[in-house]
Amino acid sequence: METGAITQYIDVAQIVLYIFWAFFAGIIYYLLRENHREGYPLDNGRENGPRQVGWPFPDPVTYKLEDGREIKIPDVNRPDGQYAYTPAHGWLGAPLEPKGDPLTSGMGPGAWAAREDVIEKDPHGHPKIVPLRVSVEHGVAHQDNDPRGFIVYDAKEQPVGEVIDLWVDRMEMLFRYLEVKLPSGKSVLLPVNFSLINRFNIHVHALLAAQFENVPALKNPEQITRLEEEKICAYYGAGTLYATPERQEPMI
Repeated sequence: METGAITQYIDVAQIVLYIFWAFFAGIIYYLLRENHREGYPLDNGRENGPRQVGWPFPDPVTYKLEDGREIKIPDVNRPDGQYAYTPAHGWLGAPLEPKGDPLTSGMGPGAWAAREDVIEKDPHGHPKIVPLRVSVEHGVAHQDNDPRGFIVYDAKEQPVGEVIDLWVDRMEMLFRYLEVKLPSGKSVLLPVNFSLINRFNIHVHALLAAQFENVPALKNPEQITRLEEEKICAYYGAGTLYATPERQEPMI
């Protein structure tokens, strides 16, 4: 037998297959744990109930942020969103129904996460999402319709207000929000992905005209924080199911 001719008495292909199986199992184990790194702890359905730690949750890792702060993820003590609901039945695990205003209950399509109440910045330290009145170097492409001045209509074709500005994402180079001035004088943000921009007007299926008054407001009229984005988008998301009682009924 020649020196090094291991293939004559060892099934190399089978060994490689076993190594691959072990590697693949390790990848599954790693990804499963990392998949549980954010978004937890879980709500176990009991007020002040125990928080699950250990498998499948990974060990906390400390991350150093750009501003010098340090955070640990996962953090079993992290704040959760605020939800207003009542169980539909008395048994554990029963479906949850919104309590009070369903658009702000934080339930179903209106759920939101307690993100940091800070603005998101670009690599140069400037706010990432701002209105065009702040980011004067951006504008609407000449071949597109400029929606400023357009009237917004709700799900029942009732006028809501007028678009007075656009909010641009300076990192992604796209528009994130339309700023709408309501008849009351209040200005609210309308996510672009919840609006249908036509040639002369804009339609919003998610809400009714009166419901725009309760769209979460901004602390700073020229900046938006991560938490404010979360709540605003959740409000419109809730409207897709809760804006009218009929939307919660079967389609057939």
